[in-house]
Order: sequence, then structure tokens, then C-alpha cells
Amino acid sequence: MSIWTRISDALEALRRGDSLTQVFERLRTPPERSVAFAIAVIALGAKMAKADGQVTRDEVTAFREVFHIAQEDEDGAARVFNMARTDIAGYEDYARSIGRMFADDPDTLKDLMEGLFHIAMADGFYHPNENEFLAEVAEIFGMPGPDFVALRARFVPDASPDPYMVLGVNPDTPMDEIRQAWRRLVRETHPDAMIARGVPEEAVRLAEKRMIDINRAWDEISAGTG
Repeated sequence: MSIWTRISDALEALRRGDSLTQVFERLRTPPERSVAFAIAVIALGAKMAKADGQVTRDEVTAFREVFHIAQEDEDGAARVFNMARTDIAGYEDYARSIGRMFADDPDTLKDLMEGLFHIAMADGFYHPNENEFLAEVAEIFGMPGPDFVALRARFVPDASPDPYMVLGVNPDTPMDEIRQAWRRLVRETHPDAMIARGVPEEAVRLAEKRMIDINRAWDEISAGTG
């Protein structure tokens, strides 16, 4: 059964009157946990896509890029996105339920935030309303402020991201510890590790940009100390 069929079934339960809490309760364990992650990106992504006042073709395309959507699943994926976009529930309700579900797995919440940043930057412009939306969702998720700033620095092209910030270290951190941080992030970013956290196979593209940024940060730091 396609993940999009399973996602549609879950969202239809919401339409029938089930609460979001009830739906997520049924998705608490693997492999359904990957459905919960997908719904989180879909629901929050659809809400955020309207945060700047419109849903652009670029943002819809970005959603399709976050998830590797097979041709035979395109109709189902479009249906799911449109259902979430028109849902009257507020994004805060979604975020709180998602935050509770993954409260013991902050790495998965970071994966989710990464997907949202990808969608936010699809049109090449980081709207203030999108920043407000993402900052509030991150706060609901319990994401530390420095982690949010580091994530934003990787996606928003105001300036080149600080390589130390990308690796979560300080310039005065010993080189051995910086190397350990880099290796840990590389391990965590491996597609197998992401799938083990509940990120669906369709969404492992999230790891591609992160891996590039992590290795670029390490290259900049190590070159500067050579």
C-alpha cells in the first residue's frame, strides 16, 4: 500500500470527526510513524505556504521535491496536500500534537523543520510571516533558539552560514571535538538513520542539502586550521 493511501486514510479520519490526537495515537509506532511524519510536513507545509498570503507553484513543487513522489502517486499526493491546505484546523494544534508525539525524538522534529524551511525558500524569498510561522512552530516543538538560528542560517541566503554554527560548535571548541561533531552529524544525516527515526523513504531527500552543508562547514573549518 502506497504511503499516500495511508496518509489519505488518516486525513479522512480527521474529516470524519476524529481528533488530531486520536489520529496521531494510531500512528505512534513504526511503520505508521513515517505516516505521522509525512502528515506533519504536509499539514504544516500547507499552512505555512499560505503564511505569505498565497500558495505558489514553487512551494507546491518544493513539497514534491521534499518527498520523492512516484508518477503513480502524484494524484494521491496532490489530494493530500489540498486536503491539508483547506483544513480549518489551526497550525498550532497540529504543531502541538506533533511535538508531543515526537517529544522523545528531537532529531525527527529537526528533520521536519528542515522540510518546512525547504518549502519556505522555494520561491527564493523568506517572507517575514514565514519566519514568524517557523519560529513559533520551533518554539512549540521545544527546539532551542540556537538550533533554530543555525537551521535558518543554512537556508536563508542573507549571508554565508557560519560553519561553526552549522556544526553546533564554537570557534574556540577544540579541533578534536569539532571533528567528532562533524562525524556525528554525518551519521545522523545518513538516509538509513533518518528512516530509522520515522522519516519516510519518500522524504530522505531532506538529507541531501544537509550533508552538503555539513561537509562544507567542516571543509571551511579544517582548511582554516591547516
